[in-house]
Amino acid sequence: MSIASQTDRPRGASARLTPKSFFARNGALSKAHPNYEHRPGQIDMAVAVAEALADRRHLIVEAGTGTGKTLAYLVPSILSGKRVIISTGTKALQEQLFFKDLPFLQSMFPEPIRACYMKGRQNYLCRQKLYDAEREPILTGMEERKEFQIIRDWEKVTKTGDRSELGEIPEGSSAWWKMDARSDNCSGQKCAQFERCFITEMHRQALASDIVVVNHHLFFADLAARDRAFGSILPDYEAVIFDEAHEIEDVAGQYFGLSVSNLQVHELVKDVAAVSRRKQFATPELDRSLIQLGDRCDEFFALFPHEVRQGFRNHKQFLHANDAVYSELQLALKTVSARLELVQNAVEDTLPLVRRAQLLQQGLRYWLETPDPANVYWVEARGRGVYLQATPIDVSKMLASRLFDRLETVVLTSATLAVAGEFDYLQKRLGVPNARTLSIESPYDYANQVLLYVPPHLPDPRQPEFSWRAADVIHEVLEASRGRAFVLFTSYQQMRQVYEMLKIRLDHPMMMQGEAPRTALLEKFRQTPGAVLFGTSSFWQGIDVQGEQLSCVIIDRLPFAVPSDPVIAARTEAIRQAGGNAFYEYQVPQAALALKQGFGRLIRGANDRGALVLLDNRITKLPYGRVFFDSLPPYRLTKKLEDIQNFFDA
Repeated sequence: MSIASQTDRPRGASARLTPKSFFARNGALSKAHPNYEHRPGQIDMAVAVAEALADRRHLIVEAGTGTGKTLAYLVPSILSGKRVIISTGTKALQEQLFFKDLPFLQSMFPEPIRACYMKGRQNYLCRQKLYDAEREPILTGMEERKEFQIIRDWEKVTKTGDRSELGEIPEGSSAWWKMDARSDNCSGQKCAQFERCFITEMHRQALASDIVVVNHHLFFADLAARDRAFGSILPDYEAVIFDEAHEIEDVAGQYFGLSVSNLQVHELVKDVAAVSRRKQFATPELDRSLIQLGDRCDEFFALFPHEVRQGFRNHKQFLHANDAVYSELQLALKTVSARLELVQNAVEDTLPLVRRAQLLQQGLRYWLETPDPANVYWVEARGRGVYLQATPIDVSKMLASRLFDRLETVVLTSATLAVAGEFDYLQKRLGVPNARTLSIESPYDYANQVLLYVPPHLPDPRQPEFSWRAADVIHEVLEASRGRAFVLFTSYQQMRQVYEMLKIRLDHPMMMQGEAPRTALLEKFRQTPGAVLFGTSSFWQGIDVQGEQLSCVIIDRLPFAVPSDPVIAARTEAIRQAGGNAFYEYQVPQAALALKQGFGRLIRGANDRGALVLLDNRITKLPYGRVFFDSLPPYRLTKKLEDIQNFFDA
């Protein structure tokens, strides 16, 4: 992979601005922002980012909540004259940057800020698929036809083709799935709509932009594609800034690894059947080959355990015992591919399908025949899908060679990067060489704004009586806080169990993750006085509820990752084999960062006030608890329930 350099492009009058002058008491921001606050930490971060971009160095910044880190990295990026990729942890933050923060900054810069944002292809409409659907019977049912009419009318006026503009279409719309711009069936420049394609236009805008806003999944999909010579997605760039950088290890592992599923095979069967009829090259022989492929797929994937997530090590034994079934699946894929290659005058339609069949063959061969000791192999069942997964045990060397060694500036920032004030854990896990580090404390007065309650009398969370004993404490705390709380759990089972115990005892409005989409639940929570929301990992980060509506966050236990999880088990075993202490080097730091994220939901503004409750008193009883306390802001600690009651009565 080669990431090309550009010539720095000073911005006329903007070239006289500096990050320090921009954020100064009488600077541009103070004159434009209606709620301006002088934040020394924001200035320190902006100056550090500017120096990293100018000096071509890497930078790690832990910026406490309220620092204003978004503007602190956007302003020096704009002033640098370089093409900078801004990569976020969520699409919501990505859209906030592009539709809110960048337009606000534009009002303070005399020259246009050349910026765009990019999402994965499945977020965009494929015009050719839409036009084909008007002529050919690919829609089923009244709901799909209704959604198609909405999409067709919208296509005539949209400039982006981004489905986020379509509020009327549900998240799981099958009509959208049939018309999105996934690369599976894309014929690229051979497509009749290539010049009008929304993906083509997105790439054009990116090439003309200095600031390109993406999310981590798209960034690492691009990084993997560059390395595998499949063609890059993003334009060349000189620097990347990762916001919510604590998520990078897991996301990178997904894209540096491999996933093959029965759903991929069945989607190929369905797409070949649809395209062959639409383009009139269907034959009885091709239909029989597709039926054979579907049957062989079902036989093969039925051989794997249908567990939620289970490690897989016995490749040789499995292949020896099931070679006939595996070989028949490979032959069926090869046969479909060969029949498609024989089709005349439709190469733009068949080529993507052939490529998919071949990639499935290669993926299965790589996963089963040539296991790499650097990977952990595992099987996961989700709904109707059975997924064969391979994940790198250690992504640090890959990130070092593919990213940090090849790019002149990488900035990693988040409110949760340091463990006990140090960045050693992050640097080791990500392979970050020679980076400058900077810790910026939150401007909030945690000692007065927050009370942390750890009940001393509860049993160990691993004991069977913990759930009902914890439910009693939660009930007492919620009565004191008058609801207005998140109750967060490390497992769905525990969440449902405690929810059922409390729903007949609590008078406050209760809602639970899974009852509605996350965004709908959050909106309902914000609009419902005294509400209590029960949730798991997806509510631990990226949630912003300011004011009294969220006045209490309760967490059931220290968020240690499940040790039996195949990826966690492989990584801890690798540390042990290298002579390290996996518990203190990996599991404790990982849990400390997760706890910081969970607790970070509470205080989102200078006037927020509330209580944090951790029902796991191992933090006060066992030696490793000190690591957690040293990683958290300076909360006021109590072991008395009456202190919580007095706090809310004050």
